[in-house]
Amino acid sequence: MQVTRSQISLFLCLLSCASSLGTRYTPDWASLDARPLPEWYDEVKFGIFVHWGVFSVPAFGSEWFWWYWKGAQSPSYIQFMTKNYPPGFSYTDFAPEFHAQFFDPDEWADIFEASGAKYVVLTNKHHEGFTNWGSPYSWNWNSVDNGPHRDLVGDLGAAIRKRSLHYGLYNSLYEWFNPIYLSDKQSGFKTQDYVVKKAMPELHELVNRYKPDLIWSDGDWEAPDTYWNSTGFLAWLYNDSPVKDVVVTNDRWGLGCYCKHGGYYNCADKFTPGELPNHKWEKCQSVDTISWGYRRNMKLSELMDLPSIIKDMVYVVALGGNYLLNVGPTSDGMIAPLFEERLRGIGAWLKVNGEAIYATKPWRVQAENATVPVWYTSKSSTVYAIFTSNPMQNSFKLLTPKTSYNTVVTLLGNPEPLKWAPLQTTGLIVLLPDLPFTPADAWTLKLDEVA
Repeated sequence: MQVTRSQISLFLCLLSCASSLGTRYTPDWASLDARPLPEWYDEVKFGIFVHWGVFSVPAFGSEWFWWYWKGAQSPSYIQFMTKNYPPGFSYTDFAPEFHAQFFDPDEWADIFEASGAKYVVLTNKHHEGFTNWGSPYSWNWNSVDNGPHRDLVGDLGAAIRKRSLHYGLYNSLYEWFNPIYLSDKQSGFKTQDYVVKKAMPELHELVNRYKPDLIWSDGDWEAPDTYWNSTGFLAWLYNDSPVKDVVVTNDRWGLGCYCKHGGYYNCADKFTPGELPNHKWEKCQSVDTISWGYRRNMKLSELMDLPSIIKDMVYVVALGGNYLLNVGPTSDGMIAPLFEERLRGIGAWLKVNGEAIYATKPWRVQAENATVPVWYTSKSSTVYAIFTSNPMQNSFKLLTPKTSYNTVVTLLGNPEPLKWAPLQTTGLIVLLPDLPFTPADAWTLKLDEVA
């Protein structure tokens, strides 16, 4: 029997449909956790976190300002308000002062690109509930109706994507003082009015409108994932959303989900594992060690310096993680010069050493301490030995790599092969050149054809 071209096309179409149907995910953790993580996320390694909202107006203490003032009733926050604002001033009165008048999304995107970051995550909505876009579910408590009177999420997203960076959005599930949420909480989360009327419709709208490559969920910990309907949302996200093939998610989808369910794991803010995790993970860290949001009262001693940031990033990547570094812009839309200086310093280091970071894998040994502490990353038969302190000597010993006749050793930034000699069983000793000055205080040896 002769098979026609149309029959072949129909057969291929049926095969494609069957394949597509075979990869659909059901709203349960066993199915959702089996979804492969889109490859782009592991390859990019370094991203920028941006905490921006109404909390950037008082710019005191932290982005949890409203909670510490009215929830915890912290004396220092009450005193700050008493000294600086008239009686009866409410948190919502800060919103009209969130002007963002100097916000230039292209300027921000240029800074982020210069940092060497490959993805950017912006707070769409923090725990205060104010959305940085015109959410139809947050009437008059959003950046289009109030404050800046512009779509901050959309404007930054357009600038980020023009530079071929990935764009992600942070989203707090809960809202501290939302009366509908508080009613559900009062019921012991036996009712889900807030989820049905606010949280989930808004999240669906956010995904459909802005098509984020990453959703950084937070504010989940007071209630189980069954209250949030997290598995239902993720099944839709992975099966039917406009970003189903590329979107990446974290693990903050309800009480008990941390380090257990979702896409990659955050586990906790500033998560610092002592050994190689068996699941893709991310460390979120802030240049300002006290706060994620901008603080007018921050001190230089409270900021991470460039060597500390690079050392932290290298450790994270060597242990298979991604590094998401936060800056908090001012309420008028500026990235503080000190933050910009840190970001550009990272980018300068990555221009020389980036091949030891981007698209690498953890090596069979992640660290050693012979001459100075060394962190390892790898690509196929190439191993990178990154050291974050100057050995102050020309001989440099590495105990772990197994060399061969074809082994070549270079210092990134200098194409000339270095002289080396094998140690007795494994390892080698390298003759270092004078190390070039770098404000990051970190250098990389590239070892080709080692095991």
